[in-house]
Amino acid sequence: MTSVLTVNDVGHEVLATFLERYGLELIVQAAGEEITGSFWGESEAGVAGLAVYVRGDTPVHSFLHETCHILCMDGERRSRLDRDAGGDDLEESAVCFLQVLLADCIEGVGRARVMADMDSWGYSFRLGSTRNWFEGDAEDARDFLFVHGLIDDAGDPTFVKRG
Repeated sequence: MTSVLTVNDVGHEVLATFLERYGLELIVQAAGEEITGSFWGESEAGVAGLAVYVRGDTPVHSFLHETCHILCMDGERRSRLDRDAGGDDLEESAVCFLQVLLADCIEGVGRARVMADMDSWGYSFRLGSTRNWFEGDAEDARDFLFVHGLIDDAGDPTFVKRG
């Protein structure tokens, strides 16, 4: 596996400022510490309530993915969120789509890098790569985001959470 962009590469302050746009909090944990709310363990980001938990070695794509779970779930599920975001396949696709869009909103990241890191990490899409899926097979995910007010009619993030 090639090296992926990490929280330390981008900087805690940059990611915390990004989350503030959504009313979310970044909690950085010490190196080697078990990440609170991590579904997958290891260096993968965790979620609980309106907080995203990371370490310096957490991949940025994981930070974005877990952030997007918080954004894409309804308010009732969000109010009891602790580790397992749940949701269905369509919501999971919307999470992946939104994480690509939001990568462009973080200095030093960008969608091309996040898509490459997603492929490197082992995300699996029908068309063989994140880019192919995003550009040619993700209309349902885009529609989900639009219907729930997470993107506008131009496909740009609205910086609001699903109601």
